Amino acid sequence: MASLHFPSISNSYYHLPFSTNQTYFTASQPKTLVISNLGVDCYGQNLTVASRQNLRNLGFYGGSPRSHSRIRAESTVDRQPMVPPYNVLITGSTKGIGYALAREFLKAGDNVLICSRSAERVESAVHNLREEFGDQHVWGTVCDVRKGEDVNALVAFARDKLKHIDLWINNAGSNAYSFRPLAETSDEDLIEVVTTNTLGLMICCREAIKMMLDQPRGGHIFNIDGAGSDGRPTPRFAAYGATKRSVVHLTKSLQAELRMQDVKNVVVHNLSPGMVTTDLLMSGATTKQAKFFINVLAEPAEVVAEYLVPNIRSIPSNGSMKPTYIRFLTGLKAYSQIFSRLAFGARRNRYVLED
Repeated sequence: MASLHFPSISNSYYHLPFSTNQTYFTASQPKTLVISNLGVDCYGQNLTVASRQNLRNLGFYGGSPRSHSRIRAESTVDRQPMVPPYNVLITGSTKGIGYALAREFLKAGDNVLICSRSAERVESAVHNLREEFGDQHVWGTVCDVRKGEDVNALVAFARDKLKHIDLWINNAGSNAYSFRPLAETSDEDLIEVVTTNTLGLMICCREAIKMMLDQPRGGHIFNIDGAGSDGRPTPRFAAYGATKRSVVHLTKSLQAELRMQDVKNVVVHNLSPGMVTTDLLMSGATTKQAKFFINVLAEPAEVVAEYLVPNIRSIPSNGSMKPTYIRFLTGLKAYSQIFSRLAFGARRNRYVLED
């Protein structure tokens, strides 16, 4: 089937990308074609009854292909309310922002499952968290998100320890600690970045959705973005930026798929921590520009987690099943801090000495 690409056309017809010459509706103004849980629609323009019938004849009913009837049946089971304490799974959570998020959820009284590729780091993180929060609230296991069998084992481990997962946070990511032009980047580093940040995220989203479809409480999935997710260039770590740009697209596509399949109990969100003073970020503080922005915009992982976790927890506590994009570093905050730096010298040399 051809890809779904619909240019904005004024005073013309929109045609479905199926093997048919039949026109379904017209548009008198430029409009964007979208697929919703009501079928194919235009912003600001409803389909006629005849158009809806034509869609049903093509295999759609209520916006969902008939092949997805099983998914619709699973997602329309009476959903149990999601009440705290929440069961939280965080990938890449033995250090940095992932570890800080785990601590903050535990401070809120939730149960947390952490994971990492390194058995040593998992053991150390679990030990430290249990010393602080007790043995009955935190578990850990080894998982390489790039491997489907590892993520399947992660789901099985989660079911064994917690029975269900309310909040699944996809934090695992890598830049291979490499800050250099793409032309100088090794095959190994490119494979590391792309398989972790893109393939790994896709595998985790797939398994999280499958797991949550079977849960009476449903669940929420949060995909963490990063530099490049807004489409701006990321020189010296182009591959990383490209993969983070794909995070936003993947999240939107999954949101559309779930709407199209009439899924009511699983929601995919975006989570934006901004610039966090992790080992990964600080390893790139080698240029004047990088040092400037790290000092002006970056914050410790603990500060970011203190903001993000209450906002994440408010979604299930309010019973919301609408996709959200939670941002720590908003555009207004960034411009304000840059202005303060330029006007008053604020935050100079806060983390690294500038030239």
